Amino acid sequence: MSTGYSENSLLRRVQVIADFQFGGNVGASLFPEGCTFIHSTTGRIRQVLYEGTRLATVRASDGRLTLGIEGARRLMAALPAPGYRVTIRDDVAEFVAKGKNAFAKHVTAADPRIRAGDDVLVVAGDDRLVACGAAAVSGPEMLAFNYGVAVKVRQGSEKDASGKHQSAPDEGDDEEARHECRAD
Repeated sequence: MSTGYSENSLLRRVQVIADFQFGGNVGASLFPEGCTFIHSTTGRIRQVLYEGTRLATVRASDGRLTLGIEGARRLMAALPAPGYRVTIRDDVAEFVAKGKNAFAKHVTAADPRIRAGDDVLVVAGDDRLVACGAAAVSGPEMLAFNYGVAVKVRQGSEKDASGKHQSAPDEGDDEEARHECRAD
């Protein structure tokens, strides 16, 4: 099915959405030339890929972007701190990097412009990207609350682009080792 739009037109469209959603001129940094698109059956843009890796998905309900971890890395490079960042304590960063939600009691700083529902970057104290997800509450509320979810993590940095956990290289994932532990 042809949408009647050129790839250049599609690229410009998602760049404008990013500029509107995150401010400034981040669209060109987030979505460079060479992006490819996955369309819905109705011809709308669903996913934006770069070199085969998902950068973002366009939500059907409101047309806003939900970032993948690679898209979050690109956005982080384009936005100076504290832009759309939620900083968490270093002692919980490992858990959040595995895809666990970030709780308000672990938040040490948050961009005051964050509103509930915004896509945000979860970072550790040294501005290291840990995860990306949707803010459950506003930036100021994250700092004011001592309980509850602050960010519903969509993808942690220890997951690959498909959303699956990456095993550590020394974890030996061979077929024989798994069968030895099974009780047949």
